[in-house]
Amino acid sequence: MADPEKRKLRILHIELVITETNAAYNEHCLPMAQSREISVCTYFKPAITTPPEISVFPGDNTVMGFMRALKSALHANTYDVIHAHTPHVALLFLVATFLRNRRLRVSAIVTVHDSYPNYKLRNRLFLLPVFAGFARVVCCGQSSFSSFPVLYRWLAGKRLCLVQNGLDVARIERAGVSAERRHKNEQFNIVTISRFVAVKNASTVLKAFRAAIDGSSHLTCIGEGPLSDTLLAMCTTGGFERQVTFTGLLPRDEVFKRLLAADLFISASRGEGLPVAVLEAMACGCPVLLSDISPHREIAENANFIPLIDPDNESGFAREIARFRRMSQRDRVRIGEKCRKLVRQRFTLDAMHAGYQAIYTGISQSRWAS
Repeated sequence: MADPEKRKLRILHIELVITETNAAYNEHCLPMAQSREISVCTYFKPAITTPPEISVFPGDNTVMGFMRALKSALHANTYDVIHAHTPHVALLFLVATFLRNRRLRVSAIVTVHDSYPNYKLRNRLFLLPVFAGFARVVCCGQSSFSSFPVLYRWLAGKRLCLVQNGLDVARIERAGVSAERRHKNEQFNIVTISRFVAVKNASTVLKAFRAAIDGSSHLTCIGEGPLSDTLLAMCTTGGFERQVTFTGLLPRDEVFKRLLAADLFISASRGEGLPVAVLEAMACGCPVLLSDISPHREIAENANFIPLIDPDNESGFAREIARFRRMSQRDRVRIGEKCRKLVRQRFTLDAMHAGYQAIYTGISQSRWAS
């Protein structure tokens, strides 16, 4: 077997699904398709077409279908690292390798893409054997790392580490996004991006927008989720539905274009890991208004141009919306440039992949030396 240092690393990523918005696929797989041998095993059928450089082993939306896909993936190649990205598939991997192929676990890592309070009870239980059984447990940021209780830290021990989420700035630039192309808008455009579930708190964004509304303002809500109809009804009942657009899910390049045209991005979320949508907005040169939660404080550290408001303070969000609207276009562009610079300094994909490369290399060297 060739020394992994003398060839491309072979990585099997295990994910729930491949979609336009899947951070694990967008940040871990697509950008590395040329520099690593990337394979992906999914629980659900992929929702998008993948490039030919990436081998895909799709499940069929069932546990048994996923197990068959995982078996096929493991038989198709010998991997340097197996990288799981959700509690569900990580637990299923442990089950699949408990009696057979236990040696595979020495090459398995799992990324925790959220903070502990945001996980449902079921997923918290799933994470107990995951923290105990994987060779490395990687949190996506300091806030995620610090959020886990003592029991989880004890189970993982020295195998628990963190690598901050990074952003594929090059992909944004390939899409033609740059602060220099930002044009003067006739209206004040606000964008929010999230899955419409309770923890993301999109209702506060809508209520604050309504309180700060004027004839020049427009809010674009990108995403979908079980609360979509409730949020739409809120706009209709409040009489401001003509100033709000719900787009559903959009291709990433289209999201970047919406952010380029925006004057302000808002997240009132009550919980995150290290939010990629916020970093994307900042990389597009868009000022951001964020809820005062630990992951947002991690991004806004020493950045007094990023306002942080309590997630339930609707009047505080409304006040900041009005303040940004009153700013000159030049001042908003200046703040957007500061946001873009911050992402380039602290949250690049290169920095994230350097962190994972060190973990991958250590695991692969240990495995091939044993």
